[in-house]
Amino acid sequence: MTFSEEAQHLDEETLFVVSQTFKALSDPTRIRILNLLCTGEHSVNEIAETLNLSQSSVSHQLRFLKNLRLVKYRRAGTTLFYSEDDEHIMNLLKQAIEHAAHH
Repeated sequence: MTFSEEAQHLDEETLFVVSQTFKALSDPTRIRILNLLCTGEHSVNEIAETLNLSQSSVSHQLRFLKNLRLVKYRRAGTTLFYSEDDEHIMNLLKQAIEHAAHH
């Protein structure tokens, strides 16, 4: 099946997941967070400090990204460390950033 044939046969769940993925990538704060996570694992505090954002804002965005399985976390004591969880989306993000840089 070619790409165009696949595109004609998208089921509702696939359409929803794709639209939610693009929704996630449409927000500048989420893009900044994902771009930082491309460099490795970071705690919520590190993300907030590095990006000059409030901890609550970062936590809210990370919850959104986690629900889409774009990021994952591990707990060390009371600290949560986040990292990327979808290499395909991170590659898409990197390509979009490279594309924007060439304009």
